[in-house]
Amino acid sequence: MRRGLAIFLIINALIVAWLVRSVYTLLTLLVEDGSADAIHSAEIPAPNSPLIDNMSQYIPKIIHQTYVNESVPEVWREAQKSCIDLHEDYEYKMWTDAKSREFVATEYPWFLNTFDNYSQPIQRADAIRYFVLAHFGGIYIDLDDGCNRRLDPLLSYPAWVRRTAPTGISNDAMGAIPQHPFFLRVIESLRDYDKNWHLPYITVMYSTGPLFLSVIWKEYMSSGHNIGDGPAGGRVRILMMDEYNRFAWSFFSHHKGSSWHGKDARLIFWMGSHWMILTAMGFLIAGIVGLGAWWIWGRVLLLGQRKSRRKDGGVWERAVAWSWRGGKGSYELTERHEV
Repeated sequence: MRRGLAIFLIINALIVAWLVRSVYTLLTLLVEDGSADAIHSAEIPAPNSPLIDNMSQYIPKIIHQTYVNESVPEVWREAQKSCIDLHEDYEYKMWTDAKSREFVATEYPWFLNTFDNYSQPIQRADAIRYFVLAHFGGIYIDLDDGCNRRLDPLLSYPAWVRRTAPTGISNDAMGAIPQHPFFLRVIESLRDYDKNWHLPYITVMYSTGPLFLSVIWKEYMSSGHNIGDGPAGGRVRILMMDEYNRFAWSFFSHHKGSSWHGKDARLIFWMGSHWMILTAMGFLIAGIVGLGAWWIWGRVLLLGQRKSRRKDGGVWERAVAWSWRGGKGSYELTERHEV
């Protein structure tokens, strides 16, 4: 029995180790706050400060945005206009579905099949932002993000993304120089992460969305490439929440968006707000499954022991009964049976 218990524990340990290895990057994201690469408030001059003119500017003055066509919905026009009006000296590129596909077909034909076969339109909108940043450089801004101030100070960082809650980074506002190694790694990873997880929200988030980007970012840091400031370096700086949109001096203001979210997204958000209960239920279910597996394992071992005993007997045992034969003072065999 002790040997059986040892085998059972070893098998379970191997299963747990495999599961942990499979989600190791996701687990490490839970404790990654991005503070080591944060763009601190003290680094950012106030709006209209003359200190901005003294800052090096590496990222080209290009603003990228995406939509199905040129007719941006009314709900986002104010946000769009705020960024255009504040940056008249920036080139503005609106990437429609048609322009995006033409660009991918011309510049990155190896990706066109994946691009065309995405099940959700938002996946193409996610993917194109990575490609245009890797190709042209500039700053990408979601249509539901308005501009509070000029973005010139952010041009001083060869690559930046923004911190999001509860963990990881988002892809709604980010900037880079052309051919930055992080965004090259992002576009090279898109095909490997093109998997259908059956729930549209999870599929989008983990194939092209913020969760995908966060995983690639974490892997990029672990690979040792997240070092070196300046145009020749590979470091990715993090725009924290205060600098993103919490104050009047922050760079962006958030407007209503996320129109692609469906019922499954609401389920995920509900799960996120009740994570403690779900965690407790998970441990309870895991305990019940573990006990059930142990009981089944014990029954298998017991059945094996019974079969082993029967085989070890070798030959049939015979029970023989003798009866007294009166007068002759001897016994004779009267019955024979096998057991």
